[in-house]
Amino acid sequence: MLYGILLVIQVILAIGLIALILLQHGKGADAGAAFGSGASATVFGARGSANALSRATAITATAFFVNSLALAYLVANRPEAPSVIDLIETAPRIIEQPADLAPVDPAPDVPADVPN
Repeated sequence: MLYGILLVIQVILAIGLIALILLQHGKGADAGAAFGSGASATVFGARGSANALSRATAITATAFFVNSLALAYLVANRPEAPSVIDLIETAPRIIEQPADLAPVDPAPDVPADVPN
């Protein structure tokens, strides 16, 4: 149960981390903003986006790595599942009884002295 919850959190953190990284602009984006590419008119302002997005990326990346360590710990310390050979050896055995080979009377309701 805990493994499944942590796995869902891991996927959400990975998607969030990818989105945060793609939202950030590179070092060469400042030159493009000077020529009117529109990068300077962001929601956070010209310099504010770098601080807010960098901080959010760092927090998400830290949570991602901590969650990765927790998942690795759970996988490494889980109880060992029985192997297929153990399951076969401990399975209940079905012993088939041989069929009764005694002759069967074809018409038990008919008296023996009546001819067919």
